[in-house]
Amino acid sequence: MNSTSEHINNFLNYIKIKNSDSPHTLRAYKKDLEDFFNFAKLEIEKIDSLVIRGYVSDQILKGKAKTTVARKLSTIRSFFAYLYSEGIVKRNPARGILSLKVKRSLPKFLTVDDASKLMEAPQEENFIVQRNKTILELLYGCGIRVSELCGLTIEDIDLREDLIKVKGKGNKERIIPIGKKAKEALKKYLALRQLLKIKKLHFQEIYLFINNRGKRLSDRQVRRIVDKYAKAIGILEKIGPHTLRHTFASHLLMEGADLRVIQELLGHSSLSTTQIYTHIDFRHLIEIYDKTHPLTKEDK
Repeated sequence: MNSTSEHINNFLNYIKIKNSDSPHTLRAYKKDLEDFFNFAKLEIEKIDSLVIRGYVSDQILKGKAKTTVARKLSTIRSFFAYLYSEGIVKRNPARGILSLKVKRSLPKFLTVDDASKLMEAPQEENFIVQRNKTILELLYGCGIRVSELCGLTIEDIDLREDLIKVKGKGNKERIIPIGKKAKEALKKYLALRQLLKIKKLHFQEIYLFINNRGKRLSDRQVRRIVDKYAKAIGILEKIGPHTLRHTFASHLLMEGADLRVIQELLGHSSLSTTQIYTHIDFRHLIEIYDKTHPLTKEDK
């Protein structure tokens, strides 16, 4: 392993511990850094700001999306900040490079009708289908991230108090209430899970969501489950677990929930992150206005 690869791996281990980032996010960081060093063809100590600016320009000229280039630059900046803090480099070549300004797009979310149809899509009464239904109910009913869902253990569920304990970014824990439908789905799933454990596998897996061999579900498997049922109800646009998180927040705001309450439920460290949903709500109000106000309708 060369020194660059070693430093990249050490950096990934550092942010994994610090931020509790998912394997998917860590793979993206690694790919970004490998792509940069393949372009630079230089050792870490010889990288300067001109090389980094050249890489950014190269990515833009290749037609990469501005959001993609901004993410790659952010990864490079974090990497060199880490190297500087560890004393591996004497100067941080990325320090003076400003972040790219990217127009923030509104997150996609489902209508109330589509969300209801999605929750009802899993119909058969068996372990796998009930597990999938419970996953959908928790993603939409609690607004948790897919990594948080996959990290849930049996001990995190409190059906007596109707609460779940979630470990978010930076290992920060938060408590989220469980709605009636999510609770019903959980109770049925837990009964089937226990039956599977006793009669078939006798597995010792502590995680809540498992496959029929008793192994913990991965982020990717959950994404496939969401995509499968979205297609089953006729949603042509690709959606994932994060769409249901956005849907959860958007529907709460539309029903009058306080923004700070939504911030707490989502586990956002800053209110500014949560404020994106006010734009969604405003867009929703405009759509209603356009459809219903007499002055917006053409004379017939």
